[in-house]
Amino acid sequence: MTKILVSGADGFIGSHLTEELVKQGHQVKAFVYYNSFNSWGWLDTLSKDVMKEIEVFTGDIRDSNGVRESMKDIDEVFHLAALIAIPFSYHSPDTYVDTNIKGTLNVLQAAKDLETSRVLITSTSEVYGTAQYVPIDEKHPYQGQSPYSATKIGSDRLAESFYRSFNMPITIVRPFNTYGPRQSARAVIPTIITQLLTRKEEIELGSLTPTRDFNYVKDTVNGFIEISKSDETIGEEINIATQQEISIGQLADELIRQINPNAKIVCDEQRLRPEKSEVNRLLGSNEKIKSLTNWRPQHTFEQGLAETIKFFKHNIDKYKIDIYNI
Repeated sequence: MTKILVSGADGFIGSHLTEELVKQGHQVKAFVYYNSFNSWGWLDTLSKDVMKEIEVFTGDIRDSNGVRESMKDIDEVFHLAALIAIPFSYHSPDTYVDTNIKGTLNVLQAAKDLETSRVLITSTSEVYGTAQYVPIDEKHPYQGQSPYSATKIGSDRLAESFYRSFNMPITIVRPFNTYGPRQSARAVIPTIITQLLTRKEEIELGSLTPTRDFNYVKDTVNGFIEISKSDETIGEEINIATQQEISIGQLADELIRQINPNAKIVCDEQRLRPEKSEVNRLLGSNEKIKSLTNWRPQHTFEQGLAETIKFFKHNIDKYKIDIYNI
């Protein structure tokens, strides 16, 4: 039985990944962010049957001692812990350097010293910036269009250096825009859904023209797991993408049609990124992941949206929907 550590297990993708790994019979340790409320994030919503199979480790990814302690006797690490909100990175870039770069370095150093058999480092499609060509494959240039994306580029390159310098079994996993149940209200799909579910007639959004390649969270999770199964993926950077795109405006129109056809879109200037920071087009290539693994998307965009809407209908009270979440 493989013993796996998931950092960021209390978060959106991390909680889904942790849950699926348990269901597949793995022994899972969940690294969650220490806090005085004893909150384990979204893990607190999992069933008792699942939670009894999970070992929870509370710590801080920025602390090298805690990270090393959590990784003792671990076979594989899925490193997802990160700060990801782009607007927050504009005014608090130091925390992104400490969490995303230093946190990743802590995982890499511990894995090197402990001879961990497999390490998956989570990247993001934001490292590519606005597409210079489409579909965006793994050879596309990097563009640091926000402090967040710059720190993820830095952590990716650190991971590459440990693979090349120390021959470590590292893979950089690069999901495009993941959505689904448990996502933060700062993300665009939950932003639209929560405003519509509260019967707002005016839906406040930023720019409507950018396009995104949306992955349903269960497909993203399956991508991580399939990548971890293949030795051919070691030393590689691999997109998880649907190879389809939709504009934010088209997305909003579809959600309005499904939930509240009377709603209208209005521009909220505080939601606009600086002009040179906005990523105008993301459309990812999934040829590499399909060639190296058995992964294929299992959910249509329509199915994923339906599941996401259903989740927010039943969990709207968990969100502070009356504020702009950055």
